Amino acid sequence: MFAARRFSLLCRRSAITAWRNNSQSAAKRLDISGIYPPIATPFTRSEDVDYQRLDDNLKKYANLPFRGLVVQGSNGEYPYLTPEERVEVVKRVKQALPEDKLLVAGSGCESTRDTILMSQRMADAGADCLLVVTPCFYRGRMDSRALINHYAKVADASSVPVVLYSVPANTGLDLPVDAIMQLSQHPNIVGLKDSGGDITRIALIVQKTRSQGFQVLAGSAGFLMAAYAVGAVGGVCALANVLGQQVCDLAQLCVSGRWNEARELQYRLIEPNTAVTRQYGVPALKQAMEWFGYHGGVCRSPLQPLSKADLEQLRVKFSSNGWL
Repeated sequence: MFAARRFSLLCRRSAITAWRNNSQSAAKRLDISGIYPPIATPFTRSEDVDYQRLDDNLKKYANLPFRGLVVQGSNGEYPYLTPEERVEVVKRVKQALPEDKLLVAGSGCESTRDTILMSQRMADAGADCLLVVTPCFYRGRMDSRALINHYAKVADASSVPVVLYSVPANTGLDLPVDAIMQLSQHPNIVGLKDSGGDITRIALIVQKTRSQGFQVLAGSAGFLMAAYAVGAVGGVCALANVLGQQVCDLAQLCVSGRWNEARELQYRLIEPNTAVTRQYGVPALKQAMEWFGYHGGVCRSPLQPLSKADLEQLRVKFSSNGWL
């Protein structure tokens, strides 16, 4: 058994060495720092993807100081799209995205095989980087050993860099810190989007992986300032779909060390952010987009529109903080 494990480790090291030697540019050189909105997918009333409204949103986002866009993340309703739709949305975004912006595409699937295939399709469609969510259907068996094996195989096979994605509110599991530490050594895994909101965990991950050049992105605007304070380099923030300039302003204040100003702005973003994420979710985000001049529209079933009472509360969250 020991010999088999040693052989497996040697094979993994050989694969990593081969990837490093054959790569035209080291994945570690990709700087993912900055703010990214995980863009919503507009639908028509019949729940078809509305590519015209997607293009309209992209034109407006092009005028904001985002580092790039995350496409087919949780807020893009990717679990409800067909594989063909997922790839087509990425293609359309690539066509419209300014050349200086990164396109980060969600390619996670439940099996390692499907994730590898989807990752290649996303890279072929123009993705600069991949955001790979933890497989979770068999979450009871998704321990560090299984997740390290999964992500290492995906990264080995991918022609573009990989960002790990831990979103326990949706998957029911946190990507373990020991797994992140080991995966941070892979030359084609450049960072982590952590949406859990545990700042001590984020700080520990930064401390344990910074020698590898590994970068951590906050997964929410609600704890963006705190994440910057412990070493995160940016964020993938649902609220940036609505208050994009303000989220970018908060990031700049943190980077500039203007913590008092950052704190005051952070206070005003917490309630709206909570409303469009864990409280009311994607339907609230899409409604707020409509208020701020973007196309949000309907969600794909089974997601339902907000009730009248929830809609009123959503408006209060934005208006009481001076945004409406």
